[in-house]
Amino acid sequence: MTNTHLVAVSGDVLDVLDLDISVVNEEGFLHFVSGGKTDPVFIPLAHRYGGHQFSVWAGQLGDGRAHLVGAYINRYGERWELQLKGSGKTPYSRNGDGRAVLRSSIREFLCSEAMHFLGIPTSRAASIVVSDDAIWRDQFYNGNFRKERGAVVLRVAKSWFRIGSLEILTHSGEYDLLRILVEFIIKEHFPSISIADPSRVLEFFSRVVHQTANLIALWMSVGFTHGVCNTDNFSLLSITIDYGPFGFMEDYDADYVPNTSDDEGRYRIGNQANVGMFNMNKLLQALNPLMDSRQKQLASHVIKGFPDLYYQRFKELFSVKFGFLGETEQDFAIIALFLSLLEDTRADFTMTFRDLSEITEEQLLHLSIPQEYWALHIVSQHKNFPKWVHLYLQRLKRNTDDTDSKRRERMSNSNPRYVLRNWMAESAVLKAERNDFSEVRLLLNTLRQPFRKQKIAEMAGYSKHAPAWARDLKVSCSS
Repeated sequence: MTNTHLVAVSGDVLDVLDLDISVVNEEGFLHFVSGGKTDPVFIPLAHRYGGHQFSVWAGQLGDGRAHLVGAYINRYGERWELQLKGSGKTPYSRNGDGRAVLRSSIREFLCSEAMHFLGIPTSRAASIVVSDDAIWRDQFYNGNFRKERGAVVLRVAKSWFRIGSLEILTHSGEYDLLRILVEFIIKEHFPSISIADPSRVLEFFSRVVHQTANLIALWMSVGFTHGVCNTDNFSLLSITIDYGPFGFMEDYDADYVPNTSDDEGRYRIGNQANVGMFNMNKLLQALNPLMDSRQKQLASHVIKGFPDLYYQRFKELFSVKFGFLGETEQDFAIIALFLSLLEDTRADFTMTFRDLSEITEEQLLHLSIPQEYWALHIVSQHKNFPKWVHLYLQRLKRNTDDTDSKRRERMSNSNPRYVLRNWMAESAVLKAERNDFSEVRLLLNTLRQPFRKQKIAEMAGYSKHAPAWARDLKVSCSS
C-alpha cells in the first residue's frame, strides 16, 4: 500500500489485545495493520471454505482478500485470531485483486464495533487504514466502474470457521480431514463437550443450532439485517461475521432488504430466521458423515426445534424491550399487535422503542404523546393504538415490585438511541474520501454508547435528519 493513513482505531479492541492506545504512534503499528510488515512469529494464511450462496451450492470459495496473520492469547487467557481484510491476493482470490475499498471497510469497522456494544456476538475491528492505491470497483454492478481508495481492516474473532469450512470437506469427500477439523473446533471452542463423548458431533451441532437461533433473534431485536446470509458467512461460533451489504431497518418493514443484488429479497429482515434454519440444514448435511444413524435421527429432531428456539428467544428479547417482568400468556399478543402498528404506520423502529422507553405511563394513559417522541407519535395515529395502550398498561401492572421510573430505566438500557444508520455511514465515508476522518471517529465514539440518555446533536440518529440523497439507501456487494 502507498501513502497509508490511519483512519481510526478501537481502543477497546486494542485493550483486548493487551495494547495501550499509545501504540498507534509507533511506526511499526501502521506497517503491521496495513499489511506492510508481519511479525516474524506469525505465519499468514488464507482459509479455504465453500458455501451455499442464495441457496445454491457455489463450490470452493475461501478468503479471497483476508489474511489470518496470527493468533494471540491475552492476559485473560482468551485466544483471538487476527485477520487483515483487504491486504491483497490469496490462493482463493480467483479473478479478484484481493483488495478492499474505503467505503466498505469503514462500514465494517463501524458496524462490528456497534454490534459489540449493542451486546450482540460479533467479530471486532481494531483498526482501519486507507491508502492512495487506485482500486476499480463496479459498486452497483451496472457497468459503471469508478476509481476508489484501498483500505485494510484489522479484525479479530475467537474463530473464523464457518459452515462453509465443513461443507467444502464433505462435498469433496475429505472425511478424515472433516473429522480432524470438527474435533479441533470442539476442543478449542466448545470445551464443555468431551472429545471422548461418542455423541460429541451431535452435541456440537445442537449447540450451534441453539446459538444461531439466539443470534438471529438478537439481530431482529435491534432491526439488524445481515444482507448476505450465505452459509459461507455463518459462523460456527454463532457470531456476526463478514459485514457486507448490511443495514439497520429504519422505517419498520418486514421486507426490508439492504442489498441491491438480492433481487428476490431472500435475505430480507423478515426472512432471516428461515434462512438460519436453511443454513442449519446445510450444516447437518456437512456433519452427516461423522454421525451414525441414531445420531442423525436425533439431529433431525434438533433441527425441527429451530423455529421454537427462535420464537422463544424472540419473545424473551422483545419482552425486555417492552419492560415486561416475568411472563404471561398475553405477552406475545401485545408484542405482535405493536409490531403490526409499526408496520402499518412505517414508524422508525429504533426510535419508537426508545420513545416508549422514555415516555411515562401517565402520558400513555391519557394518549398524550408529546412531539418530542416523534416516532411513537406517528404510531399513536393508528386507530388501534388506544387498544394497544390499554393492553400494555394492564400488562405493566402485573410487573411485581416495579415502578414507572424503574420500568423506564430498564427499557432505556435495552432499547438503543443510536444504531449505525446507512446515511450516517455514508456521510462518514464521503468525508473520509477527502481525508477527513473526524466523522468516522465521532461515529465510533457515539456507537460505543448506544443506550446513553444524553442526545448528541451532531449524530442524533433520527432518520428525519438524514440528507435527501441518503434516504432509503441500499448497499451493493461490491467492496
